[in-house]
Amino acid sequence: MSRPDLIVIVGAGPAGVSAASILVEAGHRPVLIDEGMSQGGQVFRRPPDTLQRTDRQLYGFDAARARSMRDSFARIQPSLTYLPETLIWNVEPGMLHLSGTAGITRQPWHRLIVAPGAMDRIVPVKGWTAPGVFTLGGAQIALKAQASLIGHETAFLGSGPLLYLVAYQYARAGGRVAAVLETGAPFHRLPPIAGLAAGGRILAKGLYYIAWLKARGVPLHAGVEPLEIMRAESGRVSGLRYRVGKREASLACDAVGMGQGLKSETQLADLLGVDFHFSEQHRQWLPTVDQDGRSSIDGVYLAGDGLAIRGSEVAEMTGELAALALLADCGKPDTARSAKLRRRIARMDRFRRALDKLFPFPRRMPSDLSDDTLICRCEGLTARSVREAVAVSGETDINRIKAFSRLGMGRCQGRVCAPAAAELVAAQAAVDVRAVGRMRGQAPVKPIPLCMLAGGVDDSL
Repeated sequence: MSRPDLIVIVGAGPAGVSAASILVEAGHRPVLIDEGMSQGGQVFRRPPDTLQRTDRQLYGFDAARARSMRDSFARIQPSLTYLPETLIWNVEPGMLHLSGTAGITRQPWHRLIVAPGAMDRIVPVKGWTAPGVFTLGGAQIALKAQASLIGHETAFLGSGPLLYLVAYQYARAGGRVAAVLETGAPFHRLPPIAGLAAGGRILAKGLYYIAWLKARGVPLHAGVEPLEIMRAESGRVSGLRYRVGKREASLACDAVGMGQGLKSETQLADLLGVDFHFSEQHRQWLPTVDQDGRSSIDGVYLAGDGLAIRGSEVAEMTGELAALALLADCGKPDTARSAKLRRRIARMDRFRRALDKLFPFPRRMPSDLSDDTLICRCEGLTARSVREAVAVSGETDINRIKAFSRLGMGRCQGRVCAPAAAELVAAQAAVDVRAVGRMRGQAPVKPIPLCMLAGGVDDSL
């Protein structure tokens, strides 16, 4: 039995740390579980102590926010239990199953704030598994955590604000950026200016990144249809082949960073049994919550990009709001503070909706993939395999397609392949993507060594 005051927070990014700060301020001692080596999440990822880089070098315009978050965490750390480098691989009512430096352990919980963040959303391209191809987030991790570039001549392919940010970060760090290839045509479909203006300095930063890249001669191409990531005889990336309008072109490079924005990490919420809904804006099934982050399960709250992709500043606000909701449910409401946060989040949501209209998910890309394009790299399934599974079985539910084809049964548990596969199934069956459903979460959420499981279980109290 867990103690009635035992609060656990999943994730030590902006949402998790802001939630922990509110709870510590209210006199609680939460448990904060983090996969990373130190707090900060992806946006404020820190390199090992052996690599000396300034906050300005690491975080650019967000250096002050990074310092503020680090200082805030230092103040509250003595008043919480912090478990870094710890993976939550399964969850059930009142209990988390962990894998970390202490081996396989269990962590009871009475109230739970889930803020697991997000990951890159990938639409496969022929050749995308070649050595030298990274997700945009992976390219960013290499730069932030190890001060390394993924190639000597890197092309960035995809859509969304992260595409330009990572290209800017690479060029600013001294890397050679071969080109930035935008699969959409964002400036041909400007949303209402009032929505964009709500972004304030966030919008200004994005415009600065684009202007900075242009001023330094980095080629920026929009409306690109990627055809193939080409390989040299060694098997590594040698270039990109793409189409703009009716013109086909190629580009020499030895590395590619690719991604179609981000997708929320929802596996833990799924295993907890919370209600989900399909978000047309985010093109994803997302946990259903009230205005403060309460889920359909008593004692379970959601925050940050694991709830919806809205950026690190909104993630921080939603973490604070979820903690305030938890305190209100314990009889300690702060209605004025919660109302102020809701107003700030609503303003930023206007900006996010405008941004998502500017950089919509490229719905045609998955359906236009050539038959030999690899979809599920873990199981070696091509687009043809998925299409045939739909045609032969007559099924459209993605979990049934999984049973027929082994789609999403590998190491990533569908975290990488499922979104694109769902779009492919929908196109093949001529149904709306929401009719395809969502791939059910399975434990372990991420791979863990069998030898650790064999070592037994210790209970953390």
